[in-house]
Amino acid sequence: MDDSVFMRQALDQAHNAWALGEVPVGAVVVRDGEIIATGFNQPIGTHDPTAHAEIMALRAAATILGNYRLPGCELFVTLEPCAMCSGAMLHARLARVVFGAPDPKTGACGSVLDLFGQPSLNHQTAIVGGVMAAQCSSMLKDFFAERRALAQRTVVAPVEGAASQ
Repeated sequence: MDDSVFMRQALDQAHNAWALGEVPVGAVVVRDGEIIATGFNQPIGTHDPTAHAEIMALRAAATILGNYRLPGCELFVTLEPCAMCSGAMLHARLARVVFGAPDPKTGACGSVLDLFGQPSLNHQTAIVGGVMAAQCSSMLKDFFAERRALAQRTVVAPVEGAASQ
């Protein structure tokens, strides 16, 4: 099946994050051509620094399958995974990770680090990047542009009669 089919589903999950005021990143775990779990960014709302889209999807998949190892599974995510998420994916023994937009600040699939490219690791996971990159990147840019515009509109005006220094 075409990777863009599953990336569209990951983008739908990213919209869930956006609706909650979270950075819009979404992920889906696929096995045998079927989505078995989904996730979206929730670290702000859950007060959990590990609640990235990928981790949420991996947790759900592990629960559904009854195993922390996810052999034969693929993870599709709208943004290049960070080191934390990449480490979790390697421990889960995913067959493949497919991401949309590169992350030049924290990406661990080649942008900043390449954790998956370490030949000494006992499990190798295939990586595919750039699937629907323009759409994934556009969603993130639009989200942050909206946040900046909102912040500019909500700048507090000086209180009348307040003493100036």
